[in-house]
Amino acid sequence: MNILIVTGIFPPDIGGPATYVPAIGREFVKRGHKVSVVTLSDALGRDDVGYPFAVVRLRRGAFKPLRVMRTIGALLRQGRKADVLFVNGLYLESVIANFVLGKPLVQKLVGDWAWERAVNKGWMRDNFEQFQTSRYSSKIEALKRLRKFWAKRADKVITPSRYLARWICDWGVPEKKVNVVYNGVEHLPFSPCDVPLSTQVNLITVGRLVPLKQIDRIIKAVAEHDDVGLVIVGDGPERSCLEELTHRKGLSRRIYFAGQKNKEETLSLMAACDVFVLNSVSETFPHVVLEAMSIGIPVVATAVGGTPEVVRHQENGLLVASHGGATLSKILPKVLASPLEMQILASRAKKTVEQFRFSEMVEATEAILQNRAH
Repeated sequence: MNILIVTGIFPPDIGGPATYVPAIGREFVKRGHKVSVVTLSDALGRDDVGYPFAVVRLRRGAFKPLRVMRTIGALLRQGRKADVLFVNGLYLESVIANFVLGKPLVQKLVGDWAWERAVNKGWMRDNFEQFQTSRYSSKIEALKRLRKFWAKRADKVITPSRYLARWICDWGVPEKKVNVVYNGVEHLPFSPCDVPLSTQVNLITVGRLVPLKQIDRIIKAVAEHDDVGLVIVGDGPERSCLEELTHRKGLSRRIYFAGQKNKEETLSLMAACDVFVLNSVSETFPHVVLEAMSIGIPVVATAVGGTPEVVRHQENGLLVASHGGATLSKILPKVLASPLEMQILASRAKKTVEQFRFSEMVEATEAILQNRAH
């Protein structure tokens, strides 16, 4: 099978697709398939000889209409010999190119692009579910129609949670086209590293520094408890605000901004900490939670989206409300006072992760692509 994978981000970018695409691309090659990747990139001319497949990079910073046209052109050239298009980003460009190519097209959707864009632009503040059922300004409704347009033109849609699958069907995609394939965890080598904090208990959170992650609330919760530290892995537009909040709260010695880290470095930092915290407003299915569970660190996460499909409250982790109720600041004293209970939860979590093997995710994805390619 000749597979053309399309993605908006790819290493050295950080993010879900930038981790997922190289990993699954390598596995497809090991299974005898031919793979090529079309992606956007901040810089061209990168050394991609380490990948067992061709990588075509297009400049992300180019004038957008020109970039879109160049992307469509690259997809037309690379897609001629493909048996199937596996689209993990650049959905609109892929659908337009496929009007000419006429190839089977499988999309992996891990969220709602329209909602994320509207939130990041500051056009509205509603949560994921409110966004799905409300009406907004003409520009936001145009984003919704665009997302619906390309999703409905997929032959198959792969999504990482039952939660998101339900909403995708509400967009107008027939249920028979939607396949839930849970993310899987690769077992990568790592060892705990030194964390430049002298606190007794260290929390860690990982993700892009954007308002949706509510990292400011983690910082405020840490401020309420002496001898608790926090490691923040990731970067993004909120970093300066979070650093300012840290300074204002007098927490500079208790909070460590680690910046962007690769997978092995991130796992090493997790292993050096005591509790993993994910305080997001919305998550369709957080892969980083699986990684934390796999190395045996207790998990505290907001009960949003697809997270409860893997984290079960007081069974293999703790769930808190994203707003009000059992928020992080209220549950943190319990976490700090019950280290033995937290370790029991972490041990159960490690067993849970055995159900989310990377090889099984690859096999399920391969079967869907092969089904569409023949």
